[in-house]
Amino acid sequence: MDFLISQKPTAVVATGEAHYNRGLEDISYITVYFPNNIIAHINVNWLSPVKVRTTLIGGLKKMLVWNDLDPDEKIKVYDKGVDIKTKNGVYNLLVSYRSGDMWAPKLDQGEALKLLAESFVECVTNGKVPINDGLAGLRVVRMLEAANKSLKKKGGIVYL
Repeated sequence: MDFLISQKPTAVVATGEAHYNRGLEDISYITVYFPNNIIAHINVNWLSPVKVRTTLIGGLKKMLVWNDLDPDEKIKVYDKGVDIKTKNGVYNLLVSYRSGDMWAPKLDQGEALKLLAESFVECVTNGKVPINDGLAGLRVVRMLEAANKSLKKKGGIVYL
């Protein structure tokens, strides 16, 4: 999320419950607010019997679904969205939901840890800055701290 959304978050709201370990939530729902009406939702659940690693990115014209557990079709792009049109200059909006084809681009298969190690060596060797540098880590920690504060406030909004 930090890599995909170039803007800094403005607020965080988190709710969750500690079912087995009092004081440490094992289920949590986090909403991160950004400028320009961009929001991100994160769901973590240590109790789920099913492993889920899915990211959905919705845009005006397409939706992208990334499923890290699908070895063959990790990314699917859907021609799905909403068309908003005005009718005869009247301010009443007509909403038309569009559902079209799905496209699964072929991706090179690579082991994540190997790719990370290769990137690290390249950054050290060539003096490049990694996409997940210390500043990226700091931004993530700030969001997590805000989520923790929100959890303690039972879902109260925490501004960044």
